[in-house]
Amino acid sequence: MGVADVGEFGLIDRVTARLTYGASCLLGPGDDAAVVAAPDRRVVASTDVLVEGRHFRRDWSSARDVGHRAAAANLADVAAMGATPTALLVALCIPADLDTAWAEELADGLAAEAALVGAGVVGGDMSASPTLTIAVTALGDLAGRAPVVRSGARPGDVVALAGRTGWAAAGLTVLSRGFRTPRLLVEAYRRPEVPYPAGPEAARLGATAMIDVSDGLLADLGHLAKASGVGVDLRRDGFEVPPQMRDAAQALGVDPYTWILAGGDDHALVATFPPAVTPPSSWRTVGRVVEGVGVTVDGDAYDGPAGWEHFR
Repeated sequence: MGVADVGEFGLIDRVTARLTYGASCLLGPGDDAAVVAAPDRRVVASTDVLVEGRHFRRDWSSARDVGHRAAAANLADVAAMGATPTALLVALCIPADLDTAWAEELADGLAAEAALVGAGVVGGDMSASPTLTIAVTALGDLAGRAPVVRSGARPGDVVALAGRTGWAAAGLTVLSRGFRTPRLLVEAYRRPEVPYPAGPEAARLGATAMIDVSDGLLADLGHLAKASGVGVDLRRDGFEVPPQMRDAAQALGVDPYTWILAGGDDHALVATFPPAVTPPSSWRTVGRVVEGVGVTVDGDAYDGPAGWEHFR
C-alpha cells in the first residue's frame, strides 16, 4: 500500500503508533508542538538531513537501518557536546508511491536508536516529495555542565578516540563494489555503533574540545584544530586494523588507513584532554595537540583524501 492510499494523517497515525517517547517527553505527537523537559534550562540542538541517493540507498539498507543511521547522526552530535540526548524531531519528505511499510519500519529504526539513550521521537512533519529525504533534529541536556566545544584544545593536550573509525567506510566500499561481505563491515555501514555515554563521560573528565567523526577523522579533527587555533598530530600506531578490514582492504586494493583516517559514518567521538588526565578504557590515545595548524600523521602531512565533502 502506498502512502498516497492512506494519506498524510493516516500515515502519521501509523508511524506515531510505533513510537515511544522517553522520560523527557512531557507532551508527544498529536498537538501543534511537543513539550520536552529541560532540567538544565539549556537545550542542546542539532539537525542533519539524509537524502536518498546521496546518503543512503534502499537497495543497500533496510528502512530500519536508515532509521538507525538518521537518528545516530544527530544523537552523536549531542553526545559530542558532552550532553545526554533527550528527544528527536523528524521531518519526512516522501514520494507518494512509497510503501507505507517502509515508512513504518523507518520509524521503528528511529525509535530503537533513540531508545539506546533513553530518548524518543516526539514529533515532526511530513510532505510529498520526488526525493525521499529524512531531516532529524536532536535535543539534549547538559546536566549542569559546560558544553564541550571545538575551540578549547591547547598544545600538549592528549587526543583520544571513543568508538571506531573506518568500519562504515569499508562497508560502503564493499557495497559499492557489488559485494555483501564481510558482513561485519557492511552492517557497520548500515547501522553505526555510537559510543553515546563517552560524550558526557569526557565532559565530566574535563575534555577541552570534542567532535563527532561523521565526515572522516582527519576532516573533523581539522575543524577542531581550526576552531582551537592549533595543530593535531595523529599516530598510526594508535589505530588497530581489525583482521576483517585488513583482509577486505587487500582484496579490494585499498589502504585500510584510508578508511580509518578519512572514512565517515561511524560517528566515533574524538576529544582532547589536558595532559594530567588519563582517558578511561573507553577511550584510546591516538595523538597530541601541537603548535601549528592542520592535522598531520606521524609528523607528516597526509597526502590522501581527508574525508567527505557534501558539494564535491
